[in-house]
Order: sequence, then C-alpha cells, then structure tokens
Amino acid sequence: MEQPFDLPYPRIESDCCKSCGRCVAACPRGCLTISETYNRYGVKAVAYKGSGCIGCGICFYNCPEPYALHIERADAPKKGGAE
Repeated sequence: MEQPFDLPYPRIESDCCKSCGRCVAACPRGCLTISETYNRYGVKAVAYKGSGCIGCGICFYNCPEPYALHIERADAPKKGGAE
C-alpha cells in the first residue's frame, strides 16, 4: 500500500503472513486487522486499516514470520538507486 504523504505504515507481505494475529493484538493504535480475503495459501492475512500507524514497530517485533511485515518510513532511503 503506497501512501501519498510522509507517514510511517506497515508493509505487509500477505503470502508470508500466517494470520496468527500477534501483530494485531500488539498494535497500540489498533491499525491492523485480519483481512476478509485469502492469500494464495488460503490464509486470511493481516491488513493495514489505512491510517493510524505511528511507526513504533511493535507489530514487527511481535511477528514470528521474518518477512511478513516491516515498517516503511518516510526518512528511509529508497531501494533501487539514486534519487
């Protein structure tokens, strides 16, 4: 999910998510939810509600899957080359 403004947000790789719900329960702002749609493995992955993320990373640290989510920050360097 790309945001048109400079706020942090969780980038979720739905095919890596096992829907354990640990990140949803841990989020202090309640900005994550279990999706109503299934990923390609038949799991209802976590989804970002679209607003509310403060970039604290608590969801990331509670997720047992190493590549399921990470926090995108406006001040992070962009991948793939020079600006």
